[in-house]
Amino acid sequence: MNAFIKKNTPALIAFALLIITYVPTLAWMKIRWFARDSYYSHGILIPFVVGYLIWSKRDTLSKITPTRHRLGIPLILTGLAIHVISSVLRVYFTSGFSMLLTLTGIVLQFYGLIFLKAIAFPMFFLVFMVPLPEVLIVNISFRMKMFAAAVSAEAIQGLGIRAIREGSVIRMPHAYVIVDDVCSGLRSLISLTALGSIFAYFFKGSLWKRIVLFLTTIPIAIITNACRVTFLAFVAEVWGREAASGFVHDASGFGIFIIAFILLTAMAKLLE
Repeated sequence: MNAFIKKNTPALIAFALLIITYVPTLAWMKIRWFARDSYYSHGILIPFVVGYLIWSKRDTLSKITPTRHRLGIPLILTGLAIHVISSVLRVYFTSGFSMLLTLTGIVLQFYGLIFLKAIAFPMFFLVFMVPLPEVLIVNISFRMKMFAAAVSAEAIQGLGIRAIREGSVIRMPHAYVIVDDVCSGLRSLISLTALGSIFAYFFKGSLWKRIVLFLTTIPIAIITNACRVTFLAFVAEVWGREAASGFVHDASGFGIFIIAFILLTAMAKLLE
């Protein structure tokens, strides 16, 4: 351990200064991660996953001779400049991504391009810990919940139950269901794309198959969420709105994510 610290002292100091510099941004991320009905509750896990992914490549990385790349300092300065401007304007979203840019510059400066290529995916995976701007979240969530409501209303009709959609409200003869932002499916979409990127990373196949596997997470997340809304609407109509809330509501969300995981695994098997 002492040998490792001595060998990597300059890089470790740079990394420590990075953490100190971005404390306000990291505090903002923490608030978004642990907020009620957060879309990024997985954010706290991302650094640990990245740490494991890099640690798993330790044998390969130990064989790479550290070099300095000419883009290291420019990237560090660019990232810090964006961070300063973002902090003044209190736009923490861009500050979060500037932290990744600065970190990339540090890797290039102290370890070189070959080293960066070796940890390219773990570096990319850090993107999933930076929350999107709330205005963008609201906009995407609105479109997704309207789509889920429309698809579910048609599905309910197909089951022989009269259903009318009014905005994000599905009205049936004996009950109605409101598809709110939490049920839009955006949370599962964000989580599943992060999971899908891990699947694609470990998938043994060509690049185009990995891309297809990753992109598959989008329709899977959207379709399974529409199925969940349909299920809850059916339960509400047959057994009452109370039956579709509480445990059933929460359990269906967990169950749908498991189904999405199974579908993603099946897609990986199919691509093999």
